[in-house]
Amino acid sequence: MHPLLNTITDPAKLRTLERKLLPQLADELRQFLVESVAKTGGHLSSNLGTVELTIALHYVFNTPYDRLVWDVGHQTYVHKILTGRREGMGKLRMRGGIAGFPRRDESEYDAFGTAHSSTSISAALGMAVASQREGKKRSVVAVIGDGAMSAGMAFEALNNAGAMDTNLLVILNDNDMSISRPVGALNNYLARLMSGQFYATARRAGEKMLGVVPHVLELAKRAEEHVKGMVTPSTLFEEFGFNYIGPIDGHDLDVLVSTLNNIRHLPGPQFLHVVTRKGAGYKAAEDDPILYHGVTRFNPDAGIIPKASAKPSYTQIFGDWLCDMAALDQRLVGITPAMREGSGMVRFSHEYPDRYFDVGIAEQHAVTFAAGLACDGLKPVVAIYSTFLQRAYDQLIHDVAIQNLPVVFAIDRAGLVGADGPTHAGSFDLTYLRCIPNITVMAPADENECRQMLYTAFQMNTPAAVRYPRGSGSGGAPQKEMQMLPIGRGEIRREGAKIALLAFGSMLQPCLEAAEELNATVANMRFVKPLDDDLIASLAANHELLVTVEENTVMGGAGSAVLESLSARGRAVPVLQLGLPDTFLDQGDPSQMLSECGLDREGIVRSVRARFPK
Repeated sequence: MHPLLNTITDPAKLRTLERKLLPQLADELRQFLVESVAKTGGHLSSNLGTVELTIALHYVFNTPYDRLVWDVGHQTYVHKILTGRREGMGKLRMRGGIAGFPRRDESEYDAFGTAHSSTSISAALGMAVASQREGKKRSVVAVIGDGAMSAGMAFEALNNAGAMDTNLLVILNDNDMSISRPVGALNNYLARLMSGQFYATARRAGEKMLGVVPHVLELAKRAEEHVKGMVTPSTLFEEFGFNYIGPIDGHDLDVLVSTLNNIRHLPGPQFLHVVTRKGAGYKAAEDDPILYHGVTRFNPDAGIIPKASAKPSYTQIFGDWLCDMAALDQRLVGITPAMREGSGMVRFSHEYPDRYFDVGIAEQHAVTFAAGLACDGLKPVVAIYSTFLQRAYDQLIHDVAIQNLPVVFAIDRAGLVGADGPTHAGSFDLTYLRCIPNITVMAPADENECRQMLYTAFQMNTPAAVRYPRGSGSGGAPQKEMQMLPIGRGEIRREGAKIALLAFGSMLQPCLEAAEELNATVANMRFVKPLDDDLIASLAANHELLVTVEENTVMGGAGSAVLESLSARGRAVPVLQLGLPDTFLDQGDPSQMLSECGLDREGIVRSVRARFPK
């Protein structure tokens, strides 16, 4: 079915193909991608957009000796297929299968592990400098998307790289037409011309001759900028010290191979602008690249048919609350770092466009921007994934908490996230949040409690965070009416004897199930900071064992906070801490992962009985 693709076991085999066969390979890859991802789920539209670019990179460069660094990794499925992992695509993002992102321990062709945005140029520059210091003649290529270019880290790396005499190629994969207009034959021709040896040699010779007359050299440089500016995008990247080439058609293999062959021999930092189309070759994905960005299993002939969920997800609960709260308070503004759909802000962006701010992939800026809004009387709500808030930790402390500003953090994807694996798991937020002064940290046990906590956080005049998991909860129907929860107060949900289970957030339901077998008391703690010290002291006085249960790393988490509370009050009672282990957990089915961590009913019962066999 894929006669050409089936012969490609690694890039060395790819490089033996006649160039005229590459378009056929691209067609077979595209067909294989749709068939494969339809069976496993994963990222589709972004991978369809980089088929030709990936082929060209492995065809021109001597990978893995030459380093190929991908940004984010949403677009690396073709890279995986061409580097010996075609058969592994059947277990993509599954337990024991290949990851959805590049991983150094998975393949020598994955030069740098990634999944978060805007790291590629920094990492590639480090590799280029290392090769230079070791005297190795090695090409280093960073592939970064136009969205990832919105992050400050990318420009920090460009600034550093442009000031070095280091051989580095940065490829901008522009798939949203956000920088340039559609490209045509003239631009492709000029890109090939500007990447050729004749142009580069003539340019250096001209600089050498004119260098003796500085004002003439400056005039020549300005003339070159103006001429190039008439047919290419701005000279921004050349101001950083890069030789800018492009834009070129990212689906024209002949242009890609020719241009990359030319650039490969150019010294110093090079910047190639490639324009691609998300979902290219599969009409449904072309028409709706957002819908096909991350997909579950689907019928490739019929396409994705959206289905209404039986119960709303926490993300939907947040999105509905945001709109309801905005209707009640004109001061509310919503902020997202390029995660409108993922964070549930689509409806808000339509109903309140003047109060909606997508700041791009710029988590640090998002938090400080919110701080500035709060300084002048607005009430910002920052919708952000737990694992992405890690990128703005200094801003959270320095710009929000120290100034005690009323910013609400709606933290999605807290806890394990399944197929996306350790790079996207919100395993650490309770730990890194609770040590910050001035901030209130809440963890809802169900959907209704999430809505009430968001309302409570918004009513406060200090920093507040509500962290909630991916997907749906136990099904607690959210009440339309919103009420302020008593700050720092938990509740007893079941009375028992000898053993008390202190549940934080999503762990309430498995604790209630385990308590039936253990005849244990169950407390829904609600607040991680401030803790309900009185409730903890009361439970310690009336039980022989306290068990803290959280979907967060045990180290420094909510259980540690309980131990600190007991110590401060001089209480001596055995405490069993259950949570995520001190390791990065691989991808898998979320329920299976929780079970393996001992955070389901059976696991809790087993751990308690091992510690308290009475």
